[in-house]
Amino acid sequence: MKILVAGGAGFIGSHLCDSLLAEGHEVLCADNLVTGSAANIAHLRGCDAFTYLRHDLTNPLDVECDAIFSMASPASPVGYRQHSLATLRVNSIGTMNLLELADRQSARFLLASTSEVYGDPEVHPQPETYWGNVNPNGRRACYDEGKRFAEAATMEWHRAREVDVRIVRIFNTYGPRNALDDGRVVPNFITQALRGEPLTVYGEGKQTRSFCYVADLVAGLEAAMFTDAASGEVFNLGNPAEVTIREFADVVRRVAESDSPLAFEPLRFADDPARRQPDIAKARRVLGWEPRVSLEEGLRRTIAWFHDRLEQRDAAPA
Repeated sequence: MKILVAGGAGFIGSHLCDSLLAEGHEVLCADNLVTGSAANIAHLRGCDAFTYLRHDLTNPLDVECDAIFSMASPASPVGYRQHSLATLRVNSIGTMNLLELADRQSARFLLASTSEVYGDPEVHPQPETYWGNVNPNGRRACYDEGKRFAEAATMEWHRAREVDVRIVRIFNTYGPRNALDDGRVVPNFITQALRGEPLTVYGEGKQTRSFCYVADLVAGLEAAMFTDAASGEVFNLGNPAEVTIREFADVVRRVAESDSPLAFEPLRFADDPARRQPDIAKARRVLGWEPRVSLEEGLRRTIAWFHDRLEQRDAAPA
């Protein structure tokens, strides 16, 4: 198949490109590198089945494709606060441009949404039927509400134009190619642990998260795209194993063999979710998918990658 990965130079998008190419597909990666990185796809430049196009998806795109993965958006607090207007634009105008392309090409369409559409949830764990508790005026809203709009647009193109769509809500994902400075808890903790610095815990560290290794997440994305029964449906993709941030800090320190202390700071956002855990019963039932990589094994792989990148950064001339 000819597959467009919009945002394919990003952390998850680049791993998705790798997997699709390994399965024999032709891949067009479109990315404007606002938060993506050319380094994430540098190893693919010599592959005949891979094409990179530097493109801002708020401008229409006209290419041949059989399937579209809509992965383009800043996703970390650092990224979407630094590029708040671009985040709103790509999740609104960019999503609609890609839906128009899917309509013209009769292509399958997958929207990479986020667990942030649930906001600070009052239902736990979060099923796909939960509508969320989101502050539309908060500092996270450019991302939260941007993705909620993208979901609304995706379903309207399905209803009005009969575009073959599916939506996946991605929960915390980690692994190699996570940007060292993207501000999320996994790269923060690993970088600090490897450097012997205090691990920064916001609040009391009692808030919970569920961490999914990137290879598992990519398998879920492909299952959602290529399963006929997924058309018109919404799926949570994430690891249902819930841990507190304090517990997660302990796991990182143990796997990294670090004696870094913890440093507590005020919450960055007043509406920071207190709990986050996916209900993945629907993904198990319809897609036959569930995560397989344990947290400790995933962290071992990720820490090894971070160790190499930090050494390269520290060795680079000033």
